[in-house]
Amino acid sequence: MKNNQMNLEHLWMPFSANRDFKSSPRLMNAAKGMYYQKPDGSPVLDGTAGLWCCNAGHGHEKIVTAIQEQAEKMDFAPSFQMGHPLGFEAAQTLLEFAPGDEFQYAFFTNSGSEAVDTALKISMAYQQHIGHTEKTMIIGRERAYHGVGFGGITAGGLPLNKKYYTLLPGFDHICHTHNLEHNAFSNGQPEWGKHLADDLERITEKHGGDKIAAVIIEPVAGSTGVLVPPKGYLKRIRDICDAHDILLIFDEVITGFGRLGTPFAAQYFDVEPDMITCAKGLTSGTVPMGAVMVKKKMYDAFQQGDPKSIDLFHGYTYTAHPLAAAAAIASMDVYGEEGLIDRAAGMASYWEEALHSLQGVGSIIDIRTIGLMAGIEMEPRDGKIGARGYDVFTDAFHSENMLIRITGDTVALSPPLILEKKHIDQLVESLTRIIPKH
Repeated sequence: MKNNQMNLEHLWMPFSANRDFKSSPRLMNAAKGMYYQKPDGSPVLDGTAGLWCCNAGHGHEKIVTAIQEQAEKMDFAPSFQMGHPLGFEAAQTLLEFAPGDEFQYAFFTNSGSEAVDTALKISMAYQQHIGHTEKTMIIGRERAYHGVGFGGITAGGLPLNKKYYTLLPGFDHICHTHNLEHNAFSNGQPEWGKHLADDLERITEKHGGDKIAAVIIEPVAGSTGVLVPPKGYLKRIRDICDAHDILLIFDEVITGFGRLGTPFAAQYFDVEPDMITCAKGLTSGTVPMGAVMVKKKMYDAFQQGDPKSIDLFHGYTYTAHPLAAAAAIASMDVYGEEGLIDRAAGMASYWEEALHSLQGVGSIIDIRTIGLMAGIEMEPRDGKIGARGYDVFTDAFHSENMLIRITGDTVALSPPLILEKKHIDQLVESLTRIIPKH
């Protein structure tokens, strides 16, 4: 820094309008509980749990202490052919949140993107190990977000994320479920749309079910604007996968750890996948970490041959990093000890009623809610998709001291699970003021 002024030039910010940000920065320099703090000391209500991740709120003492103590005790342990006790404890703790009894193994990564690519690789390798040598295809969904690795963007369905890149072969996509004509202003799961799952049958007929290794799907599509699955849709996807011996992967990077009032969306929708990816809330956003939970039958398929040979040629330097493992254990302890997942379930009805009270405000054309998630979709300006949303986002920060997330012209909300009714009221009152201005 020169002349006591922060130089913003040299950081290339992710998913950001860099030039506009640097002309009018939105900076945080502290956080506690439900609030961030601007450099001038102004509190900023966190309507997004950071980036869908700080489920226990900010600066939780137990999580902070666990990270500090682990940093002092051991900063790093090699992850290839070596281990440390907290990695194994973190896996066991995580699996206690999994649906059913069959999820018995966890593979740790450093992010949701890495968790997705890991799950895709495991699914392909698994099919080879059990003799399904022609099952090499992966099926994703339109408008899906599965991170930014090449596997994730190819399986995903967001065109701008793919625009400049050569994608991987062997992928295809089923249709999305967004339909304003039938489902606008649905509270919870829409009644219409279960039949859209049958598009997976079209894909199996097109390529042959014997060629498809796995289907990856977000139970609730988050980054595209909170698209809630129609009633019966996910169960129908599960049934089709079973009929064709296709693995089902739930990408629960966003929906995991209480966002819907259950540990994972798999429990909420009563649909059990074969693999679950998670991240974000795993450490309540404190230290980067992701994971893939797999069933015992899948792990066992790799445990053949010479026991001294590597069974999965895949991994990361920072897999099960000691600080991340400590943060994960502490975070999951907090979710249980403080009843935050049950708290989220208890707040959901007030949340949904409050958010749906915005119907008729300004340019709003749809409101979608489930658990402690909400998507508030606004009419795009002519020829300028995303412009209205961006203005609402920046105005919320500068004039209302409120952090929201925008995806296109949809306001996406996902507050920390510690929120109170007064925080919900504040979010709604601020949006009531802001949205009509733009």
